[in-house]
Amino acid sequence: MQTAEAIRKDGHPDWFVLTGLLHDVGKLLCLFNEPQWAVVGDTHPLGCPFSGKIVYAEFFAENADPKRAEFQRPFGIYTENCGLDKVVMSWGHDEYMYQVCKPYLPIEALYIIRYHSFYSAHQDGEYTYLFDDRDNRMFNWVRKFQPYDLYSKPGDPPDLQALKPYYCELIDQYFPPTIAF
Repeated sequence: MQTAEAIRKDGHPDWFVLTGLLHDVGKLLCLFNEPQWAVVGDTHPLGCPFSGKIVYAEFFAENADPKRAEFQRPFGIYTENCGLDKVVMSWGHDEYMYQVCKPYLPIEALYIIRYHSFYSAHQDGEYTYLFDDRDNRMFNWVRKFQPYDLYSKPGDPPDLQALKPYYCELIDQYFPPTIAF
């Protein structure tokens, strides 16, 4: 709610506000016995060399992927500029919410939801060799979202009761009454 309110305060489009509200809802997977390591943290591509810029990449020591020769070629199993829609990403709350929201939100919102934890790309410029033209355009939205995600938490929490009608109406504008969670 804090992220969404900061986005709304700055006058961004309603889909961007809704994205701020929903982007981390996938973390609820932890309440359904998904292990924390499989839900939160950086996301990154699989099937290509791991970047040292991935947070806690040093804990990948037991991962078998670096021992697979085809994953260690310059582009791994991919071709240069193949596009992220052809890349297998690590599983987490981002991918889960992307799959849930895919039928309902604009592509810009879906990029934000799917890639907001792909810090090695949007903060450090890693993996851009996989990006196609659409990815390059859409990552402008991911970068625009980042300050709201990380730095928009004021000291006083929002008044949930006062804001509930606005956000219920916003959700109803984009989603049907029942969705597949």
